[in-house]
Amino acid sequence: DAIIKLSATCICGSDLWPYRGIAGMEGPMNMGHEYCGLVVEVGADVRTVKPGQFVVGSFCISDNTCPHCKRGFQSSCEQREFMSGAQASYARVPLADGTLVATAEMPSADLIPSLLTVSDVLGTGWYAADAARVQPGSTVVVVGDGAVGLMGVLAANQMGAGRIIIM
Repeated sequence: DAIIKLSATCICGSDLWPYRGIAGMEGPMNMGHEYCGLVVEVGADVRTVKPGQFVVGSFCISDNTCPHCKRGFQSSCEQREFMSGAQASYARVPLADGTLVATAEMPSADLIPSLLTVSDVLGTGWYAADAARVQPGSTVVVVGDGAVGLMGVLAANQMGAGRIIIM
């Protein structure tokens, strides 16, 4: 595990499910699974991040060593959990070696909020376009123009889609 001092977090639509009655809530809880920050402390077995590094965390906690992770499907990790509690000053991140990615250097303050897209929506949008097998010249329809949908549009464009329809 690692403890990180959160520099930026944001609310995702799925964080609102308990308020809409879609997901149960057993009591008060900190919400949030999109986050980045500074590593404060790591457990004895953590090897890939160290105190003082700036990290971006995944919404999906994974070991990055199981067969699913090795094939690029960290959201299907055999030890998968989903991050929560990032709307706080500090967060405990399980499986830090597989869940956190350190930046090469401390990002400038104006870049930090943009790094939140890497925590969830960038990967989710890219995965959607990849799973849809977007090919150069193809027509793509993206249902939903929220953050993930817009990342799906950007991913489809990068993959060479000839026409992109947003609904």
